[in-house]
Amino acid sequence: MLATSVLSMIMVGRVGHLLDELTARYIPADAHLTRINILSLERALALRRMVIAKMQEPPDEAGYKLRKQRYDAMDAEVDSEAQAARTLLNAIIEDTSTPSDNAALARIDSRIDSLLSESRRNLKEVAEELILQLDALDFAAVRRSLARADALRDELDEKINAVRTEMLKASYGAIATIRSEQSQAVVISAIATALAAIVGLIFANLVSGGIIRSVRQLLEGTRAVEAGQLDQSIDVATGDEIGQLAAAFNRMVVQLRENRRVRETFGKYIDPRVVEGLIDRPTLTAAEGERRVMTVLFCDLKGFTSVSEGMTPHGLVKVMNRYLSTMSQPIRTNRGIIDKYIGDAIMAYWGPPFVGEADHARLACLAALEMIECIATLRQEIPELLGVRGTSMEKCDLRIGVATGEALVGSIGSDIMMSYTVMGDVVNLASRLEGANKEYGTRNLVSEKTSASAGNTVEVREIDRVVVAGQTHSEIIFEILGRKGELTPQQLSSRDKYLEGLAAYREQRWDDALCALNASLAAMPGDGPSLALLKRIESLKANPLPPGWDGSWHIEK
Repeated sequence: MLATSVLSMIMVGRVGHLLDELTARYIPADAHLTRINILSLERALALRRMVIAKMQEPPDEAGYKLRKQRYDAMDAEVDSEAQAARTLLNAIIEDTSTPSDNAALARIDSRIDSLLSESRRNLKEVAEELILQLDALDFAAVRRSLARADALRDELDEKINAVRTEMLKASYGAIATIRSEQSQAVVISAIATALAAIVGLIFANLVSGGIIRSVRQLLEGTRAVEAGQLDQSIDVATGDEIGQLAAAFNRMVVQLRENRRVRETFGKYIDPRVVEGLIDRPTLTAAEGERRVMTVLFCDLKGFTSVSEGMTPHGLVKVMNRYLSTMSQPIRTNRGIIDKYIGDAIMAYWGPPFVGEADHARLACLAALEMIECIATLRQEIPELLGVRGTSMEKCDLRIGVATGEALVGSIGSDIMMSYTVMGDVVNLASRLEGANKEYGTRNLVSEKTSASAGNTVEVREIDRVVVAGQTHSEIIFEILGRKGELTPQQLSSRDKYLEGLAAYREQRWDDALCALNASLAAMPGDGPSLALLKRIESLKANPLPPGWDGSWHIEK
């Protein structure tokens, strides 16, 4: 491997030397030829400006003098650039350490010399004659001389371009040589590396024959552990380092087996992500709570109590397990944490450290929609689960409440038992919104903060402004109608008419409210919120509200 490295360094140095020649000689030589061309054009322009300065009335002598000085200076610059280009070309020819087309480079050098000695001499003679004619103000002769100068300059530019073309070909030849050297270096390095690897593997195989068996056992055991097989153990046959490593491996497997048992056991009672935190992140168990903005969801099964009265305990357990499994899946899919099961109710939450603050309201709303979509399947599965096909589950439905706000998050409990949970007004509000579905005949209600945070994902409609039990301030509540852009024309029409009716209701324009709400019902027959407001308005018309009513409705239950 050392010989391979040295060989690679030599070949890389060779390619680097060729690249240095390309960047330090070929490219600068071409740049000098380019500047000769540019200076030729600039001299032609300066000569014309001298003619213009003399032809003015009166002649611009100061401008003429300044331009003539620049004209004369550029002649020396042309000589300097040409000499610099020839110097670089001669350096390439004389450098025997790099391959180059010396014949082509010599031709380029000869043509540069020809440009300086012949073509420029002819052009210079015409230019000097033109300057004398300018000094004599013989403009007719100036025009003739200027035409001759332009013709000679065009001829000179063509020769310069021809030289540049040859120089470009020589540069491409140098680049081709570099690529060839580079390819050769890659091939030789690959061959040398392969040979070194073969020799090294043979040598390593001879040296490691005495210890390879134990290492293979460790490797097989590691692969088994990686695949989740924690019933593996390695026989400790020696007391050396390999034996000590095998003993440590066996202890590690025992510990992993214990950790997995803990995860599997507690993962059925606590959300697995909380379990991971309890095991892997001890800071998650800190008794000190943190105040964070969270989204809380409460879900309850409407009408289940009356249906469950006729079930056997065994059947009731089967139904409850299926119901809770079905409704928990959308929560888990949308990265929610199931906090607890309370009979047939579910409490879940979203927020840091499990979900970012920008996402938890959106994910909770999507989970609520998916839970509602599962209720039809659940109604069909429960009779088959009980083995009583005639059992009707149509009365069973979901009620979901979702709220977003600041909550206390952390491990809360006693010295005997702790629970990682959330507490605060937002939890109370979510629970009250779940119950408020009874008032409005809805399946879900969400708070204003939840609706605002998830507005780009779901379609909602404002339902009412309420004061729930346990609170003194009013809260605007919304219903999730579906995912963004998926509402039917009937749903959109019903929502618009309902919002018109709600606005009229708050302004106590009862007749307008009744008209709009009836139109909402015509678009979506059986719409719960519309029916609830219609019934409320009939009662309010008979019992007028006190002055200063702000449109809030108190829900005391």
